[in-house]
Amino acid sequence: MAKLPGVLALPRMLRHFATTGEGLPEDGAVEVDAPDDALRAVLSAARSGTWEPAAALLSETRSAEDWYRRGQFSAGLAELALHHHGWLDDWNRARPGDPDLALVLAELEIDRAWEIRTAARARHVSQEQFHAFRTLLNDATPVLRTAADLNPGDPVPWRILIGHAMGLGAPREVFDEYLARGRDCDPHDLGLHTRAVQYLAQKWYGSHAGMFDFAESAAAAAPKGSLLRGLPLQAITEYALEHEAGIDRGPIAWSRIEALVEAGLELSAAYGPGDRRAAGFRNHLALALIRCERHHEALEIFRLIGTDARTFPWAYLGDAREIFLLLRKGVRVQVSRSTPYFGGSSPSPAAEAPSETLDPGTTATVPTAAAMALAVVRAPMREVREAVLITGTTMRLAPAPRGTTLVETAPSADPPARRKGMRRTLLGEGELPRLARAFSRGETWPVLVVAKEGTDYTLRLYRDGRELTAHAWWTDPAEMPTQEEAAKRAAALAACYSVADHRPLTAALRGTGAPLQHVGETFALLGLPPLPAGFGDRPEPLADMRGARVVARRSLFGAIKETLASDDSAQRGGELPPLS
Repeated sequence: MAKLPGVLALPRMLRHFATTGEGLPEDGAVEVDAPDDALRAVLSAARSGTWEPAAALLSETRSAEDWYRRGQFSAGLAELALHHHGWLDDWNRARPGDPDLALVLAELEIDRAWEIRTAARARHVSQEQFHAFRTLLNDATPVLRTAADLNPGDPVPWRILIGHAMGLGAPREVFDEYLARGRDCDPHDLGLHTRAVQYLAQKWYGSHAGMFDFAESAAAAAPKGSLLRGLPLQAITEYALEHEAGIDRGPIAWSRIEALVEAGLELSAAYGPGDRRAAGFRNHLALALIRCERHHEALEIFRLIGTDARTFPWAYLGDAREIFLLLRKGVRVQVSRSTPYFGGSSPSPAAEAPSETLDPGTTATVPTAAAMALAVVRAPMREVREAVLITGTTMRLAPAPRGTTLVETAPSADPPARRKGMRRTLLGEGELPRLARAFSRGETWPVLVVAKEGTDYTLRLYRDGRELTAHAWWTDPAEMPTQEEAAKRAAALAACYSVADHRPLTAALRGTGAPLQHVGETFALLGLPPLPAGFGDRPEPLADMRGARVVARRSLFGAIKETLASDDSAQRGGELPPLS
């Protein structure tokens, strides 16, 4: 059987993908905001109608001045009480004036208001919802003040009050007062400062510069190893929602962000694998590293996080657990893609040579001519555009007859600064066939990729991320496939394109001497439009086609963000984050 160059060889991405999963828990084991054992037992008791364990647990945190856990526990109990409140009513009847009860009631008032407003963008919230939201917040003021009065020395009520001020749009002096009162209780409380970063974000009542200044100042004042040292990572998350990564891509100097990421890595090193307290800032650190395209380090952080995913930062992009798992997988693919086929150290992005490829039979690289490739997708351009975003590669799409879309990579459309050494992609190694495997995943439509490599032409058929068949035409008649081989490939093509008789296709696949002619015959037999003028003679033949559009290259973070951008309900720009 003739060997297809590069078609049947195992890509290094697949070779190393399993290895990148070492030390990572299975997807099914990952839980978002998982309560610790103590809170889990208390929540279980509360669901059964027993309030005493909750009261005892919060009392312990108050006595120990463990404000971090106290804030987490009060938020968790309030979330439960939002829909299961019988136990809380019993607690209130048994111990009116209990400071721990007052704290949960204060959290609950904020949760009730946000349940009515929802986490949707403001433009999707009705006037009736806004009115009810503000009415509930105004009515909650005495409850929140009572919680603060009954808990002197406790910063948690002041964190809740900052959230209250955000919802009401209170003036800056109110925020400043609440922050100062909370800092009087504990100058380094993480929950208080996390909420303050939210208030100071540009999307709320501040600015990017002011938010970063505050976060860096608070982190610098915190003791070495304190969780508060990770606060700037949350500022990076807020900033990343509005600005692309890179030099001159936003108002905050890129060198400043890189320095904060380095500080985050140093902080992470002070905590052990799976440390629950570190999971909060590590989730933000993982996203920051992805945004910086430092995928090897991001993978290590995912290993340290283990099963402990958090709502934020991932909920900014959609369902928190789904996004966590999706980006974790994307990082694994990036790492496996950059690992040499036969092992050895992984090259840096700048070290990758765009004009070389790995010889499957050796550990050396050999020069190759750039392949000219084109994908024919039986789907409308709108659907294909959404699918190719995930590849992180600049692509050009053009509408074609018979309900199809033509796709090619378009490096010429990248800015000059990005072209050097940028033959890298999110979910593939740069060649269109491998990209087609990625962007067809989860889709029902077939993708047929034709490529010219030297004087030879290859054809690959993909559906739902799987290569269904592959064929190559060589100018040398000696390389002609057997009748059985050609018939098998023709049958796969015919089944995918609803062609009743595959025998004419078999004859086209066995053609020799004029590869491009036989490609055209195959397309016609499959009911596909003809290849565009210039294909095989020059790269990017779609550039001159009417209606062609470029989908710009995106980072892993940018690709996910833009892919989900059409779903406004997934962009929780106005939601208050829980303690992390």
